[in-house]
Amino acid sequence: MNVSVVKEKGYLIKGLLVHSSSLAIRAALLIQRWYRQYVARLEMRRRCTWNIFQSIEYAGEQDQIKLYNFFGFLMDHFTPASSERNLISHIFRKNEICRDTEWERYFCYKSIEVSDSYIGPHLTFPMTFCGVSKLVEAFKHKQQLHARYVLQLLGETWRLLRILPNISHIAACHNKQITICGDLHGQLEDLLLIFYKNGLPSSEKPYVFNGDFVDRGKNSLEILLILFGFLLVYPNDVHLNRGNHEDHIVNLRYGFTKEVWGKYRVHGKTILKLLQKIFSWLPLATVIENKVLIMHGGISDTTDLNVIARVDRHKYVSALRPPKAPHHAANGSKTWTMTDRNGEAGGPVEGRRRVCSLTYRGSATAHRHELPRRSLNNAPLTSPLNWSVEEELKRRRRLAGFDQPYGELKKSDSDPESGEITDMDEWKQVIDLLWSDPMPQNGCIPNEVRGGGCYWGPDVTEEVLGRHNLQLLIRSHECKQDGYEFCHNRRVLTIFSASNYYEVGSNRGAYIRMGPDLVPHFIQYQASKTCRELTLRQSVGWTERSALRALREQLFVHKSDLISAFQEFDPNNKGMISLRHWASATERVLNLGLPWRVLRPQLISSTQDGMVDYHRTILIDGLFQISDNSILETMYKNHSNLETIFRIIDTDNSGLISFEEFRQTWKLLSSHLKTEISDKAIADLAESIDFNKDGSIDINEFMEAFRLVDISCSLPFHAQCKKSKGSLGIYTLKSIYRSWGEV
Repeated sequence: MNVSVVKEKGYLIKGLLVHSSSLAIRAALLIQRWYRQYVARLEMRRRCTWNIFQSIEYAGEQDQIKLYNFFGFLMDHFTPASSERNLISHIFRKNEICRDTEWERYFCYKSIEVSDSYIGPHLTFPMTFCGVSKLVEAFKHKQQLHARYVLQLLGETWRLLRILPNISHIAACHNKQITICGDLHGQLEDLLLIFYKNGLPSSEKPYVFNGDFVDRGKNSLEILLILFGFLLVYPNDVHLNRGNHEDHIVNLRYGFTKEVWGKYRVHGKTILKLLQKIFSWLPLATVIENKVLIMHGGISDTTDLNVIARVDRHKYVSALRPPKAPHHAANGSKTWTMTDRNGEAGGPVEGRRRVCSLTYRGSATAHRHELPRRSLNNAPLTSPLNWSVEEELKRRRRLAGFDQPYGELKKSDSDPESGEITDMDEWKQVIDLLWSDPMPQNGCIPNEVRGGGCYWGPDVTEEVLGRHNLQLLIRSHECKQDGYEFCHNRRVLTIFSASNYYEVGSNRGAYIRMGPDLVPHFIQYQASKTCRELTLRQSVGWTERSALRALREQLFVHKSDLISAFQEFDPNNKGMISLRHWASATERVLNLGLPWRVLRPQLISSTQDGMVDYHRTILIDGLFQISDNSILETMYKNHSNLETIFRIIDTDNSGLISFEEFRQTWKLLSSHLKTEISDKAIADLAESIDFNKDGSIDINEFMEAFRLVDISCSLPFHAQCKKSKGSLGIYTLKSIYRSWGEV
């Protein structure tokens, strides 16, 4: 063959190879670019979903604190005989039995017999590792512990906690790793998975559990009993910090109180009272090797561990309310005013303090003579009472340090008669530990998103850690997508152990292993098998639909306010406004800090010229015939507040309230909201939901009947996916389905 021909063919083949290689590289680059854009879009959707969940959660916490502040205002300003004050006075009373010997008799378990038909675990005391292991296995198989053993275990825990310091100290050991867990929130499957992966607590495997054991999940009590059991067996190797949810007032709203009553109808009241005592005795922080500080929430620019170490922590039965300053008796000893069953000040009880209002600097009795007593029944809602409530709530926030720089809480804001560290300063230290969050900017500002504690910056971290010669701060309190997150130049570490917290696939849980070098190592997990089987796209899509559903509910319950805000930008009543005006009005009403322009295609449709048809909103249907429809919207908007008030009023936890109590509930809520609801509207609503006509209302049925249901959610999964993006969904009452057979 001609040599030149061979060379020609060689060059041709080489050219083809080079060309195909170039094409392959270009194709690979195009695929890489496409994949990066795909992942970036998924990440943007994931972060947006996360912001929705977190904004709604924090708005609920802020609402809880506002409602509790309002209750405190009623307690301080209204006549003892007023029906509204009597409805809520019991949540502000310290438990009637004060001395430890009387507590021992009151919570005695010996009279409770264990029947032969009981098939759950049997406990023996003192607790042993074998006994707690059997308890873990029993809870894993959905068994319930007998009330006798529950009270006995809680009683032993209370006795142990009383001798523990406010700040636990742990020494690092060369052959041990310390395990640190964050929020569990009643999710037993997460705790069991941690034990499966990491091993049970023991003298060779110490643990720190950093608060928020309860609320939201279904197995809060089981988690407490397991942790208390290991604490009794290994008091030097198991450490429990208090979280902001270890508070009986918070438990009323977020489910733990309801859970206990559902599981222990006969002895639930006694169990809950003992848990109030236990929560108040939980330590506030843990320090490892004098270098690593662990607390639930965070710090502020006034945090002082020396002050925290001296705090009389058990007086904060609810950390939402500061204790009253002590009175000095003639003999020089300190006494604290207690409250009798009617909420009035009784005789002094030596060595005991009760919580009091944030409203006043001095004693409550001094102000009783200065301010007129009022009753909501005697004051129209258009009276100056509304102004007074608003002013007093502002004053409360100012005294609590929520409306001023954190370093400016002066001694004049506390009890002028007290010559020692003021109760207000001390209380503020506790609130910061339980409620605060870090922020990227320098400084320290009120945490108005949650309604309690502060936001603190990296400069505050450096100052506080430097002042106490610490190198790392570990905290929890915030759900993180990966289960953990560093901030403040890696000096602050957030750990969160409840996986799938907002929705299946929303986040991983994590825990920390820390050896003698004090370097944290992270173990991540997801307790849900369903989530582990989902692809990234499916997981993001699942959680996104759930978040948008929650956001649509918010749009629905604020429908009237939103329409009014939209109409301000629509002077000609055409029903159309610009996207910019729609986003501005929506944020002004909901105040969630979300990117509404980005979310708009998922929430509401727009025309070709970019205008928004704001009348295309959630449809409402109803079963009840009520003279005033505004009461329905008020109910939807304040669903959680209403349930909280119901739980408070239902003192015997029967699940039933009378028509009169129902009316008083609505009057209390309308006073809090500063809106007027007529007696006729309340009566119509009460009669409509009294299905069996026995003159009483079942709380659970009432709340379930008014639960929002998105009709699209009842469709098969593939049908939900095909649902048009521009539709808000049709929301209705669950009871309609039950009555009309539409599901």
